[in-house]
Amino acid sequence: MLLPKRTKYRKQQRGRMKGKASRGNFVSYGEFGIQALEPCWIKSNQIEAARIAINRYIKRGGKVWIKIFPDKPVSKKPAQVRMGSGKAANEYWCAVVKPGRVLFEISGVSEEDAREAMRLAGHKLPCKTKFIVREKEEA
Repeated sequence: MLLPKRTKYRKQQRGRMKGKASRGNFVSYGEFGIQALEPCWIKSNQIEAARIAINRYIKRGGKVWIKIFPDKPVSKKPAQVRMGSGKAANEYWCAVVKPGRVLFEISGVSEEDAREAMRLAGHKLPCKTKFIVREKEEA
């Protein structure tokens, strides 16, 4: 599973997910991609599950890029613990995703295979997604 090697601070505040993604909102490496349509936190194990779903379907044909990284620690108190006595220990790592962000990219496979692989990956993710194709560059 993905997580940072080290961080400057051990715990982080929750923050807000206002607005649309201004970076990472177009297909840059591959030919096809999967794009988030709503804001969400994607856990590291959900990213890994989606990656495995893509790789299982394309069977070592083509290349996959993961465009998000879980760099936000999320803490969680145990069940039936009273309020107070400090912030809880970190439970998992997540990536903060805004609408429009490209999550995965793929190249080296046909569009039908890429579409199906991304559909399978989308079922593993906690937000609505859509399949996108790279725009042609004009000279």
